[in-house]
Amino acid sequence: MLHPSPAAAALGLEAPGVLPCQAIERLVEAGAIAAEHAVEPGQIQPASLDLRLGSQAYRVRASFLPGKGRHVSARLADFEMHRVDLSGGAVLEKGCVYLVPLMERLALPQGLTALANAKSSTGRLDLLTRVVADGGTEFDRIPAGYSGPLYAEICPRSFSVLVRPGMRLTQLRLRNGARVLSDAELAALHDAARLVDTEPLIEGGLGFSVDLRAGAGSFVGWRAKPHTGLIDLDRIGHYRPRDFWEEVHAEDGRIVLDPGAFYILVSRESVHIPPDHAAEMAPYLAMVGEFRVHYAGFFDPGFGHAPAGGAGARGVLEVRCHEAPFALEHGQVVGRLVYERMAEVPARLYGQGIASNYQGQGLKLSKHFGAA
Repeated sequence: MLHPSPAAAALGLEAPGVLPCQAIERLVEAGAIAAEHAVEPGQIQPASLDLRLGSQAYRVRASFLPGKGRHVSARLADFEMHRVDLSGGAVLEKGCVYLVPLMERLALPQGLTALANAKSSTGRLDLLTRVVADGGTEFDRIPAGYSGPLYAEICPRSFSVLVRPGMRLTQLRLRNGARVLSDAELAALHDAARLVDTEPLIEGGLGFSVDLRAGAGSFVGWRAKPHTGLIDLDRIGHYRPRDFWEEVHAEDGRIVLDPGAFYILVSRESVHIPPDHAAEMAPYLAMVGEFRVHYAGFFDPGFGHAPAGGAGARGVLEVRCHEAPFALEHGQVVGRLVYERMAEVPARLYGQGIASNYQGQGLKLSKHFGAA
């Protein structure tokens, strides 16, 4: 287990685990998290910080990592094709790769690491978004003691999108040491707090399976249409699902995934994240099939928690099929939830006194779509 450093302890971050909202606020006050425009209260979630797009995007010819000891800004000369001013709103086109400097920058104390992931609505639009840091050899991972800027790599996979400065497509979770639960600890937590409403499958995390017999009839999910209009990310509840999505039906608890296609499905389990824990969805082993699940992988404390208005909530599965068609069966395990202890119980839980779009959810598209 990693232990908190003296520098982290000096900021009042003595307990190991995922940092809650009140600890993130202390980091902002101390200048460990800074921004060209002051961090807004609404950016601070129960166990993460929303990151905001800056005013300029770089269209690049390929995704890249800067590499150890190298700055992203220095590598841009190798990849930049042209620049896009976002200040009045600009279109990021499907199939293209963009690099956008973020408003936030970090000066982390030693012992404090960070992990980024796309926000739920970003993943449900098949909007591949990853954070890049100077010296980075991996996407979305910020090492202890990092001091410098952050960038978002954005690649719209299914829909072209209209973006503006200040939009929040990705989020940052900060850790003071590591408190990932072992399988034995996870089993004990399930016995105490009932993490799923089915018999738990615990092996390297909590198994997640797909529901292909959801409700009455045969409708089990959505598949992105290949040729659609533009989605303005500021328009909430504005678009008709059928203008962008095709219904997916399963008569016998099975669907065949098409190579290159993107699907929105739902988990068979209702999930519960207790207030003193957080979770992350990890993809299942690649050997189980030609597909990948998840873009947005963070589950906040209080997700599916009854006192926070959840009473169990399904996990929405963002599924992309790879090289070969693949038959997906009802109840097939497609991912796992890795649980971690919080350093403190958050002052605000998911769905409790904050705008949480997916508390108590079932099969649900992103917040940009209205009723079917």
